[in-house]
Amino acid sequence: MDLGIEGKTAIVCASSKGLGKSCAKSLLEEGATVLINARGEEGLKATFEELSEVDEKRIKMVVADLDTEEGRKTILESCPNPDILVTNNSGPPPGNFLEMDRDQWLKALDANMLSAVFMIKEVMPSMVEKNFGRIINITSAMVKSPHPLMSLSTSARAGLTAFSKAISKDVAKNNVTINNLLPERFDTDRQVFMTEMLMKNEDISREAARAQIAGTIAANRFGDPEEFGATCAFLCSKHAGFISGQNIQLDGGSYDGLI
Repeated sequence: MDLGIEGKTAIVCASSKGLGKSCAKSLLEEGATVLINARGEEGLKATFEELSEVDEKRIKMVVADLDTEEGRKTILESCPNPDILVTNNSGPPPGNFLEMDRDQWLKALDANMLSAVFMIKEVMPSMVEKNFGRIINITSAMVKSPHPLMSLSTSARAGLTAFSKAISKDVAKNNVTINNLLPERFDTDRQVFMTEMLMKNEDISREAARAQIAGTIAANRFGDPEEFGATCAFLCSKHAGFISGQNIQLDGGSYDGLI
């Protein structure tokens, strides 16, 4: 299937590893020119070199902190007026909300809601003018399946979800779509972190911890990041113009809800 995004330009935020990296790779493979971004130069450069093997002429990189106005400006100056924007950011650590202070809440909102909001604000006008735009927010399955230990992540990303739904109807007529991808239990560094927490808390081996986590997934396995990247690329395609304002669960069938 030709996704129709050859020659399009894309910004993929926080894409030196994990699901952001998978999205960048899939878009690059489909012919888009892709700007990848991260705070750390070393990891970003390694990913840049890896993705250059797909196409060295269509991959770009910029080191910038997405959480800051200056960082977002640097990203947008490196790829002005993109056709595709994939917002992403590392999530806050789990914890008891009774032990969280105001600074922790504000940091979570900056990272997992407001950074995306301000990126969308900057790119949307040109997308409307071009009559083409695809915005994907990588959020979390915790948006629809909240857990008390994930209150920081859930709250910030639920705010981004509500914002995106609110504005999606205004631009649908301009062939600009906004959708959210809600991942859970993909085999990324995030799962390494969660596995190590379980190992420590229950004094079990890595293999036992991974098996225990996988056992909570209906598919009885971790998600492959390439599956996630392929879903992202399709939602950015010419075939997905009638899909907007949606929350796409990528959780191995684990979500218990009907809607």
